[in-house]
Amino acid sequence: MSVGAARKVGIVLEMIKFEHTVFALPFALASALVAANGLPAWRTLGWILVAMVGARSAAMAFNRIADTRLDALNPRTADRALPRGLVSIGGAWTLVAVSAGLLVSAAYMLNPLAFALSPLALIAVLTYSYSKRFTSFSHLWLGLCLGIAPVGAWVAVRGEIGFAPMVLSAAVMLWTAGFDIIYSLQDLDFDRKTGLISLPARIGPGRALLVSRLFHTGTVALLARFGVLCGMGTFYYAGVVLAAVSLVYEQSIVSANDISRVNAAFFTANGFVSLVVLAFVAADVLL
Repeated sequence: MSVGAARKVGIVLEMIKFEHTVFALPFALASALVAANGLPAWRTLGWILVAMVGARSAAMAFNRIADTRLDALNPRTADRALPRGLVSIGGAWTLVAVSAGLLVSAAYMLNPLAFALSPLALIAVLTYSYSKRFTSFSHLWLGLCLGIAPVGAWVAVRGEIGFAPMVLSAAVMLWTAGFDIIYSLQDLDFDRKTGLISLPARIGPGRALLVSRLFHTGTVALLARFGVLCGMGTFYYAGVVLAAVSLVYEQSIVSANDISRVNAAFFTANGFVSLVVLAFVAADVLL
């Protein structure tokens, strides 16, 4: 690969924040491990990975298209690829189409139910981009988008929807909504100026953080409930405890008057949560 091509790939990966795949993918893999009661077939794991990358890339590229004008106005996001012209709108649409095709194709290769549900997953992840224009529940909408992952992985392995993965998906939804509220504190003034209805902009940062903490409390409760439903053992619950400690830390380093550590709360703490849950699920199931 030439230097120029490598640079373009790097710009695209930065545009869709590819590293943030660490949030939903571990929960999908954890769900797959539990659904298979062990290690699923490598073929299944491979197509789950393709579906996850496709869904997330389509969602992020579409989000960047939908928010191009707003990103150009916001000092925090004005340096992104589309406002700067580093990626064309046509190129971004091509990425959306190719990525959506990857999701649908992977679902087709998995089983009929996964294929039938794939358009619904696409609708959910693409429509999120406009939710913050008309509802302060956009944080939960984003949570739903990431929460699809555990159910999708369960369907990929078993070819059916179960109650247990829905509980895990609800945990992911509340977890995501909680940290997205924290992340949105950075744009409080901008959201109020432009009429975007984030929760902090609507009810104030203090109350929004309280909601975030309630969501994360619900996350821990639902993770514990998932363990009960699936008959998980000591390793799993140790992972839940570590995830809970990380969420407490995340909430402790951000306040309504001090958002200087939002990035640590957003990426570092939450990346730890998802990876620790996967690691301890794997230990519980495989050992």
